[in-house]
Amino acid sequence: MSRLSDRAPYEPFIDRPRLNLPGDARVAVWFIVNVEEWSIDRAMPRTVITPPMGAPLQPDLPNWSWHEYGMRVGFWRILEALKSRNLKATFALNGNVINSYRPVAQAALDAGWEFMGHGFVQRPMHQLDDQHAAIRKTVETIREFTGQGPRGWESPGMTETEATLDFLQREGVKYVANWPMDDLPSVLKTREGTMLQVPYTVETNDIVVHAVQQLPSDAFMKRCIDQFDQLYKDGETNARVMAISLHPYLTGVPHRFGYFEKILDYIQGHSGVAWMTGEEIAEWYKREMRIEG
Repeated sequence: MSRLSDRAPYEPFIDRPRLNLPGDARVAVWFIVNVEEWSIDRAMPRTVITPPMGAPLQPDLPNWSWHEYGMRVGFWRILEALKSRNLKATFALNGNVINSYRPVAQAALDAGWEFMGHGFVQRPMHQLDDQHAAIRKTVETIREFTGQGPRGWESPGMTETEATLDFLQREGVKYVANWPMDDLPSVLKTREGTMLQVPYTVETNDIVVHAVQQLPSDAFMKRCIDQFDQLYKDGETNARVMAISLHPYLTGVPHRFGYFEKILDYIQGHSGVAWMTGEEIAEWYKREMRIEG
């Protein structure tokens, strides 16, 4: 396959078969809690404050600390909000989080969250000297900690090279969340078997709303509710999948957190919602479509 796009054959939604979610739900909703390790000795993946006089400095203490707040405080707010409502998340983690932030990883494991690979540390796949080795190290670290390797993968920054899917397939990964192109899963081509894309999001994603677009504190809530309302309406004719992507240093801060809880309560106020993890969505789709592997 000469181009990455060749791995994703075009499928107009009107040609998709009618699928049935568990409990005849209209919409499957999954939360992705992204937990990352940012090295204080490298340039920060994102910044909230510019350096004095515009000259980049390392270590970038204020921006590293901005992220660190999420690991020390914000994550625990999100965990409690989901637990108190009997909801689970997909835990997208840099593999080394298990070593650097073990209490966070242990809490996610104890809560029964799905573990999804998110690179070993927070660096794009294009910048790795050996991305296959990094994938293998991530899978092995998660397997050693949880007892099983991750079924899903979201690359840092949703990045892939032409070889990424093949490497993931070799290491036992069955679905990816790097292709936010549909309201249902679909099959991606690899050299060695079936890989699914499970619908992810760059829209109902707190990175885009708060770190990129820098919208007000309630903007994520409004966008998620609008997104859900449309998908719920669409779900009358065919199943839909809604992803809500969270980062503890953004959603977990005090001035935004109450709005996140309003999202949860609003969606829970509707019948016909299947609360699922990424792995559960992938397995549901394979059953519905009779896909082996």
